[in-house]
Amino acid sequence: MGLPLLSFIIFTPVAGAAVLMFLRGDDAVRWTALGVTILDLALCIAMLAGFDTTTHEMQFTEKRSWVPALGITYALGIDGISALFVFLTALLGSICVLVSWVAIDRKVKAFMVSLLSMQALMLGVFCALDLFLFYVFWEAMLIPMYLIIGVWGGDGRIYAAFKFFLYTLAGSVLFLVGVIVLYFNGGETFDILALTAQDLPFRVQSWLFFAFLIAFAVKVPMVPVHTWLPDAHVQAPTAGSIILAGVLLKMGAYGFLRFSLPMLPEASVYYSTPMLSLSALAIVYGGLLALAQDDLKKLVAYSSVSHMGFVTMGIFALNLRGLQGGILQMFNHGVTTGALFLFVGLIYERTHTRSIADYGGLMKAAPVYTAFLALFTLSSMALPGTNSFVGELLVLSGGFAANLAIGAAAVVGALLGAAYLLGMYRKVALGPASVSVRFKIRDVNARELAATLPLAVFVLWVGLYPKPFLNIMDASVEHLLVQVHAKGSGQ
Repeated sequence: MGLPLLSFIIFTPVAGAAVLMFLRGDDAVRWTALGVTILDLALCIAMLAGFDTTTHEMQFTEKRSWVPALGITYALGIDGISALFVFLTALLGSICVLVSWVAIDRKVKAFMVSLLSMQALMLGVFCALDLFLFYVFWEAMLIPMYLIIGVWGGDGRIYAAFKFFLYTLAGSVLFLVGVIVLYFNGGETFDILALTAQDLPFRVQSWLFFAFLIAFAVKVPMVPVHTWLPDAHVQAPTAGSIILAGVLLKMGAYGFLRFSLPMLPEASVYYSTPMLSLSALAIVYGGLLALAQDDLKKLVAYSSVSHMGFVTMGIFALNLRGLQGGILQMFNHGVTTGALFLFVGLIYERTHTRSIADYGGLMKAAPVYTAFLALFTLSSMALPGTNSFVGELLVLSGGFAANLAIGAAAVVGALLGAAYLLGMYRKVALGPASVSVRFKIRDVNARELAATLPLAVFVLWVGLYPKPFLNIMDASVEHLLVQVHAKGSGQ
């Protein structure tokens, strides 16, 4: 239709945030924020409806001159790798507004403005086709996320917010240096597609690979630069945890897919084995840490370290099944772990404790809550019939094809996942009815159900019929593999 759809998707939350500044009354702010996020989600659904799954080319492209002297442009576009994450970001945005309806009862306007600003910046990251524009979106995300943790978080929010900021800023500084080196070695352009077509010397690729690795590894997060994550998750409000798990962690993996593999193919192939080893370490180490937790939110946080290890394993397996599984698992993790943080937040609002030992008997006190918790727990375990099973199976298949020992280590991590998740559910839902005695537990209400149902639908939809989701990415994944192996064979 010739409409700048991606600009509408990115700037609708910005416009909504501007409108909120002039509103009075918390209820008006909440309803307006919800309406804005639902409108943004509708635009993303329209984008997916018009998406051509037969081509790897960028779609819905926009390009305007921005800083001509440096070759910087306002360039947007999506392909099969980014389309699902644009939709996921908009979906979780509306869910975050719903779960914050009661939980955020002070400085509501400032919180919703931060939330909408964060959504716009995350959408910009997935749509940017100019490296400078990408970096602006990437770096600016730090500000609203820092505020969400530091202002509306728990008792240790200041420490957690500073730690999050410093870790991610350190990675971003190296990323900026890499961007500058890439600019001067890639024909003095910031055009991502043009840079992808360059054939850089292996020495330059190798240096850039490690500069980008540190920046992206912090965001994933990969071991050993993961320690900011549990603190940020534990202290963040529920909406902040959902954003962190659902979208922000995907930024690092998306960086590998958008920059490391296509722009640095020789280095990516050469260093694939160490990357697979780090991924296996994250899977097992994250599982062991989760197994040792008695804090419900920390358990889910450390499970993210393990689950994102499956994502990076799939990416650096450098084969079709691995890449498909890695990308699908990025989407699945956003749905499932976002849902688990949602349910941790719901029960915390009722009891004001996250200690697993304090829970028990929830099945009788809140049967609807425990039924959905069971679904998301089984999904996180990758039970057949759930979304994570499809993604994890593809990742394991690709991992075994790439390296037998790495695949075997991932299986150990999957078994650890079953152990800590089943143990958690047994204590919380089936244990002695301590929680129903000590607290007046109510079941989920209509608003909480509205936030939960979309996530439950995607758990079952992807698990039972993954073809539409795989179709979206197939052409782009196949093209990426051709790029990597055609250029990566030189080393």
